[in-house]
Amino acid sequence: MNSPSTTSSPAIRVRGLEKAYGDVKVLTGVTFNVPRGRVAALLGSNGAGKTTLVRILATLLPADAGTAEVNGFDVRSGARHVRESISLTGQFAAVDGLLTGRENLTMIAKLLRVENPASSTDRLLNRLGLTEVADRRAATYSGGTRRRLDIAMSLIGNPAVLFLDEPTTGLDPQRRLEVWKVIDDLAKAGTTVLLTTQDLGEAETLADRVYILHEGRIVTEGTVEELKRLLPPPKVEYVERQPTLEDVFFAIVGTASNGE
Repeated sequence: MNSPSTTSSPAIRVRGLEKAYGDVKVLTGVTFNVPRGRVAALLGSNGAGKTTLVRILATLLPADAGTAEVNGFDVRSGARHVRESISLTGQFAAVDGLLTGRENLTMIAKLLRVENPASSTDRLLNRLGLTEVADRRAATYSGGTRRRLDIAMSLIGNPAVLFLDEPTTGLDPQRRLEVWKVIDDLAKAGTTVLLTTQDLGEAETLADRVYILHEGRIVTEGTVEELKRLLPPPKVEYVERQPTLEDVFFAIVGTASNGE
């Protein structure tokens, strides 16, 4: 396999990307960079083109114009190398409920011809906090645990870039926090994560950098603090803060997880 670009180059580089379905223009000149080892949040309303953009970056869909590189490889001319560098996880956990967590991971490792599948499986079970439930059928897992297993499966082969399409869809607040921690840990370990989400709180919590896709273009980007400075300075007001429903939920059930 060819060597990727140096660590100083962006993990994702996009220039003037365009895509239309018939007369409907979805992407009209998308340009942005994602630094390595960061969590990048791609925000946009329904139909903004987030999924189309991710599918192009994952080599699943050709662009009409423009260029894109992932891990230093062009998505068109170097598609095979891009696919070796990435993993893609959709909105719904793609695990086999009839298999145990361990069996799911081992199956993917063998399909990808990973050296020593058993060792790779054990390492990911430990990394994602799944060791205690590894030998239970995945159908018995909670939504949060299934999602962690799904992410573990996507990490087989140590991809440099991970695409996560709304990874906490349908999860309760407690399981959502579990997945958030996994994503944060991945970035700290050097994995670049491109996250699509409609949960603004999720983006604010996780993202090192936020990209807003609107009418086919990235209309603004920056850190959360940089984006907040685009608005007028806040007024200082003294109000009585009432507890939120989330405050009540966690006060009652706590944040501990039993992995079920």
